[in-house]
Amino acid sequence: MHQHTSRRVFLQTMGAGMALTACSGGAPRGPLPGAPEQGDIRLPPGGIMPTRKLGRTGQTVSLVGLGGFHIAMPKEEQDSLRIVRHAIDHGVTFMDNCWDYNEGRSEILMGKALADGYRQKVFLMTKIDGRTSESTTKQLEQSLKRLATDVIDLVQIHEIIRMEDPARCFAPGGTMEALLAAQKAGKIRYIGFTGHKDPAIHLAMLKAGFDNGFTFDSVQMPLNVMDPHYKSFERHVLPVLVEHDIGVLGMKPLGSGAILKSKTASATECLHYAMNLPTSVVITGCDSVGVLDQALAAAYDFQPLSSRSVDALLARTAPAGKAGEYEKFKTTEDFDGTTKNPHWLETASL
Repeated sequence: MHQHTSRRVFLQTMGAGMALTACSGGAPRGPLPGAPEQGDIRLPPGGIMPTRKLGRTGQTVSLVGLGGFHIAMPKEEQDSLRIVRHAIDHGVTFMDNCWDYNEGRSEILMGKALADGYRQKVFLMTKIDGRTSESTTKQLEQSLKRLATDVIDLVQIHEIIRMEDPARCFAPGGTMEALLAAQKAGKIRYIGFTGHKDPAIHLAMLKAGFDNGFTFDSVQMPLNVMDPHYKSFERHVLPVLVEHDIGVLGMKPLGSGAILKSKTASATECLHYAMNLPTSVVITGCDSVGVLDQALAAAYDFQPLSSRSVDALLARTAPAGKAGEYEKFKTTEDFDGTTKNPHWLETASL
């Protein structure tokens, strides 16, 4: 386990809201079963956020990462800014976002929240959809402006969900050409990619990198209690990332909420399962301070799970997970933002 505990101590806060998980532009936005009610979550006054290494980058990040999609869900802007700053004040250093989230509003809100000295406290990541050098460059410039920063710590190629994506990204005039130029210019520090469809596509993207003499700094993928039972990223991709010391960004720890509907595992069990893997960070979406406090409490309380506990949890989830019913991002196009908006791959127009 790449687990290291920080020494900061954080203040007690109140919790409220409903549980949501990070997801792409096509994801459901409603409340989920099993969500904490008003005042349900009380953080301990001495809660300590565990931290882990981000692969071979030399960076250390918080065990919990704040997903960027759902910070735009509150009606009032101040509520969105409060979520981001509450996360940082309570030990969250990893900030997730994407060029296309909520038509750019998620990045704008995060940029505002990171003012007044907060930018220096976080590791900032965003994603771009472009598959050409031109579209990638334009999207990156827009993200830099929205996030109100001169440099983004990590930029990831979003939604590597098609078998042709790796070749397109590494082709002359493709995505990687622009990202490497931006890295050389000091606009971005590290490069990774994301996807939620099929581990075979992730492996093809990693191979494309190796074949071109490039090793990604990070890879983002679904890691949850259902994943081992169907098209498993944990079983097929995770070992490769660990072998090459690539940062592991776990997402969809609650399966975008669907796992709670299966009634096979609680929210805390889901979060702890993802934390128990050799993840650098577990990214979860929060549309309220209450949801955020649920994730914070899970991180503060986390202890490595015994093999017996893991086996029991996987046995309990196996019948529900065998066909991908609770991982619609693998089995349908409901979560594929770039499938619904193919022009994102070629332009900087939302």
